[in-house]
Amino acid sequence: MAEEYAAKMSRKTDAELLLYLRNRAEYREEAVLAALTEAQQRQLPVEEFNPAALRAELEPIAAQQQAAEAQRLAASQQQRAAAELPEETGPALYSPLTITLFSVLFSLFAGAILLILNFRALGRKGATTRLVLFLIGYLILFAILLKALPQVAPFLMQFGSLPPIMAYNLWFWPRYIGAQQYQRRGWFAPFIICMAVSMLLLLLLAPILMRQFTEMGIPVK
Repeated sequence: MAEEYAAKMSRKTDAELLLYLRNRAEYREEAVLAALTEAQQRQLPVEEFNPAALRAELEPIAAQQQAAEAQRLAASQQQRAAAELPEETGPALYSPLTITLFSVLFSLFAGAILLILNFRALGRKGATTRLVLFLIGYLILFAILLKALPQVAPFLMQFGSLPPIMAYNLWFWPRYIGAQQYQRRGWFAPFIICMAVSMLLLLLLAPILMRQFTEMGIPVK
């Protein structure tokens, strides 16, 4: 601020500088001091204002104003820094939406793995065990239904992931994670891994599927 006033006073005329000194009660102390310094550098007649006494009077006030301005600036910077901080706090977890999308796009096991990683981040070992037991039980029940009701097998194959997905979101997440704050964990790396695994499985299973289609009389090009 002092530099700004000094630059401003350097552009003033001699008469304007003396006006600052005569009417100093109307201006900020820093402005008056800058005007006095500029007037002395120009060797203007300022003896009537008693420069030494004037400086002794105004410099402590100007110093207080500078300190207050510095405090306001520091507080403003802290507020801006706080506003720029991410709102999300807490452990890094995969969101329910990410778990659901991975379960739909890839497999219910992909969603389960992401949920297990969340449990590990929170130290929920018991939740991991219960989720694994749930999946084992569900797969056994699913296999029994496929064998007992072959006529609805296409329906079961198409919507078989729905019950586990509902369990992930409506039971396991509320019970073992809850409504706590968390940081959204990035999904790109798991997505690449799932894509690679899916392509590998497709390449490995393609010959088997083609052989089965041929045995069933389905033409394969």
